[in-house]
Amino acid sequence: MASDAKCQEYGWVVARPLVTSGAELEHVALGLFATRGFELTTVDDIAEAAGIGRRTFFRYFRSKNDVAWGDFDDHLVRFRAAFDAVPRSTSVAAALHDCILRFNDFPDDELPWLRRRMALLLGVPALQAHATLRYAAWRQVVADFVAGRRGEDPLALVPQVTAHCALGTAVTAYECWLRQGGDLHDVMDAALTAWLDAPLD
Repeated sequence: MASDAKCQEYGWVVARPLVTSGAELEHVALGLFATRGFELTTVDDIAEAAGIGRRTFFRYFRSKNDVAWGDFDDHLVRFRAAFDAVPRSTSVAAALHDCILRFNDFPDDELPWLRRRMALLLGVPALQAHATLRYAAWRQVVADFVAGRRGEDPLALVPQVTAHCALGTAVTAYECWLRQGGDLHDVMDAALTAWLDAPLD
């Protein structure tokens, strides 16, 4: 368990052992990243603040970089399941709007942590480089859905263009949310509408 002094340093109020899940460990790490900076925070720092050993940290995450992504892989599984459940009668545009909006829908109590996470992912060069495979996996879900609807290979032009545009729209929505605040759901909804529905002239 983290010491009282350590908890006071980072503004934590602890009434039980600090870390009992990967999500709690992620929150501890995000707090350290916010106060010390990502580059200056080590795995040992995170483990010490969480009151766990270094080996226990690696049971939750493969690296420090992975902490900022949280349970992204589980979200991807749900993302693909959401597309799989779309009725055939639903248009591609409507499916993209709904599934991407739901992928980026978080409980209110998670939004402060999400803001810290996205500020890191969009602002730390080391994490941006680390994001390449993650973003590719996200785009693959979109490309597979579009390709399935069109009867094409997921690597065909339209599925790939759609997937890249979808990711760009979501990232742009997060950038605006970080700069301007507001309700994330509304910002994401407006961004998706601007891409999928709004006229360009």
